[in-house]
Amino acid sequence: MDASLVALAIAGVVTVNIQRKLKRRGTRRFWVHSILRKRKQWGEYHGLVRELRLDAGMFEQYFRMSPDTFDELLGRVGPLITRTDSMMRKAIGPAQRLAICLRYLATGDSFRTIAFSYRVGHSTVAGIVQDVASAIWEALVEDTMPVPKKEDWRAIADQFYARWNFPNCLGAIDGKHVLLQAPANSGSLFFNYKSSYSLVLLAVVDANYLFRVVDVGGYGRTSDGGTLRNSAFGESLRDGTLDLPPDAAIPGAEHRGPLPCVFVGDEAFPLTTNLLRPYPGHHIPPERRAFNYHLSHARLVVECAFGILSACWRMYHRVIATSPKVAEACVLATCVLHNFL
Repeated sequence: MDASLVALAIAGVVTVNIQRKLKRRGTRRFWVHSILRKRKQWGEYHGLVRELRLDAGMFEQYFRMSPDTFDELLGRVGPLITRTDSMMRKAIGPAQRLAICLRYLATGDSFRTIAFSYRVGHSTVAGIVQDVASAIWEALVEDTMPVPKKEDWRAIADQFYARWNFPNCLGAIDGKHVLLQAPANSGSLFFNYKSSYSLVLLAVVDANYLFRVVDVGGYGRTSDGGTLRNSAFGESLRDGTLDLPPDAAIPGAEHRGPLPCVFVGDEAFPLTTNLLRPYPGHHIPPERRAFNYHLSHARLVVECAFGILSACWRMYHRVIATSPKVAEACVLATCVLHNFL
C-alpha cells in the first residue's frame, strides 16, 4: 500500500478517537458560573446586608445581634477565617463568611438556599459554616465559657440562693436533643426515643441562664444519665477533679453541719453526692414534695436557657442536614454566642 494512503488512514483513526474523547467529556463547565460572578451586584451580602446596617433593629432580626456586636465578633474571628486569593479567583472576605454562617445558625435554612441568596457555591457554604462555626468557638470559649474555678463555683452557688432560694447549688444540668438527618452508616446510634435522629447537647447552666459547661456529641439513643456518664464533665464529677468548693452549712439549718455543694437535674440523672434529683413517686410526704418543688424551680433555669437558645438560633427548629461533626461545631458556636450576646 502506498505510504501516503497509510498515513491518511492513521490520521483518520486518530481524528475519530479524538472526537470520541471530546464527545465523552461533554461541554467544558465554567470555572465560576455566570450567576456567581454577579455576587457583588446582586448577592444578599452586598445588597440587603449593607442596607440593614441602616436599621439596627432589622439587622438584629436578621443576624440575632446588633451591627456593633457583629463588628466586635468579626474582630475576634476575622483572623481565623480570612482566606488568601488564588490565581483563579478572589477569596470570599471574612465579613461575608461570618454573615453566611450566622445566617445559617439563625434560620437553619438549607445550604442550597443560602448559596442562592448569597450567590456562592453550595459546597462553599458547607465549608464556610463548618470553618466559621469552629472559629467562633475557638475565639469566644476562653472569655465566655472559661473552666470554672473554686471561687467561680462559690459565686454561682451564692447567685442560685439569692435568685432561686436553693442553697449550695452549683448549676442546673440537662440534655437537649438536636435533630439530625440520619447519618450514613450509623445504624441506630443516633436514633432516639422519639423515633428521630439526634445528638445530645449536655449543659450546666448558672442562675443567670448562662452556659458554664457544655458537652456535645452524645448519641441520641443514650439517656441523659448515660450521656453524663460518658462525658468529660461526668467523669470529672465522679473523680472529684472539678475543683468544687468545700461543703458548707445551709442557711437556717446550720445544726445539720456542712453539706455538699450540688448540681440539680431531673429524674433522668442518677443521685450522687454532688448531684441531686427529685424524690420519685407521686404519693410522697409533704416535706419531700416541698423539696421537689424547690429543686424543680431551681432546675428550670436550664430549660429556660435551652428555650432562649433555640428561640434565637432557629437551626434548632430544623432537622440539621449535615454530618454530626458539622452539627457539633454549630451547636458549640451557638452556646458561646448565647453567652457572648
